[in-house]
Amino acid sequence: MSDDNSDQLEVLTGKHYVTGNLAVAEGSLAVGCKYFGGYPITPSSEIAEHMAMRLPQVNGHFVQFEDEIASIASILGASWGGAKSMTATSGPGYSLMVENIGLGMMTETPCVIVNVQRGGPSTGLPTLVGQQDVMQTKWGSHGDFEPIAISPSTVQECFDQAITCFNLSEKYRLPVTFLLDEVIGHMSERLVIPTKDKIKIISRKKPDVPPEEYLPYKAGKDLVPPMALAGEGYNVMMTGLTHDERGYPDISAEAQEINVRRINDKIRKNKKKIIQLEEYMLDDAEIALVSFGTTARSAKGAVNRAREKGIKVGLLRLITIWPFPDERIQLLADQVKKILVPEINYGQVCKEVERTVHGKTDVKGIFKLGGAIHSPEEILKEIERGTK
Repeated sequence: MSDDNSDQLEVLTGKHYVTGNLAVAEGSLAVGCKYFGGYPITPSSEIAEHMAMRLPQVNGHFVQFEDEIASIASILGASWGGAKSMTATSGPGYSLMVENIGLGMMTETPCVIVNVQRGGPSTGLPTLVGQQDVMQTKWGSHGDFEPIAISPSTVQECFDQAITCFNLSEKYRLPVTFLLDEVIGHMSERLVIPTKDKIKIISRKKPDVPPEEYLPYKAGKDLVPPMALAGEGYNVMMTGLTHDERGYPDISAEAQEINVRRINDKIRKNKKKIIQLEEYMLDDAEIALVSFGTTARSAKGAVNRAREKGIKVGLLRLITIWPFPDERIQLLADQVKKILVPEINYGQVCKEVERTVHGKTDVKGIFKLGGAIHSPEEILKEIERGTK
């Protein structure tokens, strides 16, 4: 990357031509990430490589571990030590991380996991695109929890939404998944990095009581407890067991009800603040496309081609996949005759759309099982079939 402001190492301001993976790394640095724990895996390895180079320049730390299990354990620990922390992986690595993602949910540990998706299952297609980890992000770890997952469609969004991921993680105290796909991670586009004063940075809420009065898991009306750091003199407890407000294990149905309901409700009750969507030509649409990531780019092209033929089509692009935008899709179902869902998997988001519309309108998936993206023409053919 060229540096338009070489004396400003923390944020490389200006215009650049870079890949999505590098934009993710720079966005993470811009919002204050100071620790990366990782293990290389295609197609996310460039994020780790760039962070290994850049973190020492901002007094941060990079550690390569023996596997993905150690990597995510380290970012949880680094977060409790006060660092904004992250890792980057792909589907097979994410599979190894899900147990500790559950630990992060239960201990309410802010961190960011970047998943640059490839074709699966198993080792699948290491160098080719997939969007097959959507449901794993929601249901991969056991137990009840509400994840946040964001999916970018441009290199600029790789930077901007990396910042959003960290801010949401810090605000709501949980691991957030940045759900890229291989094409977005490896494609090159223009990236504009603003000056540091233009970047919104949210940091975790700290205790406002002395150590002797502090309860690590006592939350106020926002349902998010203040977070003291190890070494600050406060009693810090971190356990995956069901616990009380002190953080002490409490293996009872009553404690489970309080504990698990709150870590879910802090997301459920703030869905409207969290969810981001892009709407394109939906005002008069009779057919709607619902898509995300790389596939949404092809879907937008299909909308433009369909409009040229006089077909009233629009696009709802999911920037936030989890929490799922049920309410907006329900309204869409009242408006359109058909919803088409292009995605590079065998129907993961499509099934969520079907669940959400309750049979009010026809829903059909346009699926690829990995390795290639949809062309606008392929999607247009399905649109035209839907008008016959």
